[in-house]
Amino acid sequence: MAVRLPRGFRAGATRAGIKPSGKPDLALLVSGLPAAWAYVATRNRAAAPSIHRGRALYASGKPLRAVVVNAGNANCATGERGFQDDRRMAELAALRLGLPPGEVLTASTGVIGVPLPVEKIERGLPQIDLAPFADPFAEAILTTDLVAKVAEAEAGGARVVGIAKGSGMIHPNMATMLAFLVTDALVPQKALREAWGGIVDRTFNQVTVDGDTSTNDLALLMANGAYGEVPLEDFFKAVEEVAQTLARMIARDGEGATKLMVVRVRGAATAEEARRAARAIAGSVLWKAALYGNDPNWGRILAALGNSGARFDPLRVRIVLQGIPLYEGGALPFDREAASRAMRAEEVEVLVDLGEGEGEGEAYGCDLTEGYVRINALYTT
Repeated sequence: MAVRLPRGFRAGATRAGIKPSGKPDLALLVSGLPAAWAYVATRNRAAAPSIHRGRALYASGKPLRAVVVNAGNANCATGERGFQDDRRMAELAALRLGLPPGEVLTASTGVIGVPLPVEKIERGLPQIDLAPFADPFAEAILTTDLVAKVAEAEAGGARVVGIAKGSGMIHPNMATMLAFLVTDALVPQKALREAWGGIVDRTFNQVTVDGDTSTNDLALLMANGAYGEVPLEDFFKAVEEVAQTLARMIARDGEGATKLMVVRVRGAATAEEARRAARAIAGSVLWKAALYGNDPNWGRILAALGNSGARFDPLRVRIVLQGIPLYEGGALPFDREAASRAMRAEEVEVLVDLGEGEGEGEAYGCDLTEGYVRINALYTT
């Protein structure tokens, strides 16, 4: 069933010929009203031109009206031409929509180091029909993803709809993958910007698939006010719900993955340390491989904790896998075969108590399989 966008938003996509597969690869997301917005982007020092341009627009403080996204080409590491091509993509989208280029954000995703075929974008943009549905946009921004990722929630009558892509090169730092959240709630831009970074830290920044931070990651929140005011507490709760749902979907769709890993850490000295510990476990290559093999090797979990930077005494740590206690200050007796069977599920939970304080956090990851190696061994060949 198609997901309807909040009031005042429209989206569309087309096949511009950027992806070798011939699948949809060029998309627009448009607000009929000027929108307040919050934005975070990758800290990768090899960031793409779209990220540099996005930061400049963000610093201006001006409202945003649209986003143009191409998939199949990251337009990264392409020299000065890449910056020119990114500006041209914004200009072409602005011309298509009758907007100033400064109200159009750009985003690109795909192969690094290949010039962006702007002529294909120029031909493709007029072919995009805009409609109040999220699904065509969600499909067009995919790369190695197997499924489109859309989530929604309500807050006092206003709606929040999120669209994301991400499957590989996922280990975000300040932002993640490509994520676009839109709402018809009326929210001051200052409030959006003050809250968005924390929401991203607790959700998208807690996803890891392979330990590689993308050059093109961004997370955007747009509020056009078409519905009106709603209680801010309810609004930000809905935004975080949508972001968390998308984060889980990205982890489950990790390249080659067969299962979602949910890591919950409690009893940390601080919430930040809990999130750091959870993410260290979710990102451990050794534990991810054990997860794929249904091996309840809790020593790999403890080792990942020790490398996380979180404070703890191993004698006070407790580790529970799929509800089965494995470690509590030392190895616990458990039925290894039963634990292995419990790991043969589409979602596997690791629960850790550090015994240090009240801090809690979650992280999302997936198993490491031959499929991941195969996809990335042949990505450009």
